Amino acid sequence: MPSRPPRRRPEGLPRPARLRRRAEFEAVYAQGDKLVEARLVAFIVLASDRAGGCRVGLSVSRRVGDSPARNRVKRVLREAFRKLAPECTQPLDLVLVARPGRAPTTEAEARESLTRLLQRWQRQRGA
Repeated sequence: MPSRPPRRRPEGLPRPARLRRRAEFEAVYAQGDKLVEARLVAFIVLASDRAGGCRVGLSVSRRVGDSPARNRVKRVLREAFRKLAPECTQPLDLVLVARPGRAPTTEAEARESLTRLLQRWQRQRGA
């Protein structure tokens, strides 16, 4: 019997790069810096208690759209984050909240928004 291919793409976002528990999300909401952009709201906190790269959590409410639309937004955001994560030099935790009516639907939009937010956060921290 032939073996089945893995369900997840091997180049997908690995589990250690995701925020998964409610307590992790709440810690970022409570301690993080809030940055607002046209398509996203980001909560970013420097995770000095651990080594490693960036982790991301996504929040896409029903107000963004029906389930296929919400899933597309999450897929696009995860892929944009996956491509930008190697540039992340500090251990950061991010929670990205998609804005209703303006959520990114293409990877280019998501990457542009995420890049803009991270650059703004770095400028604020450096000032």
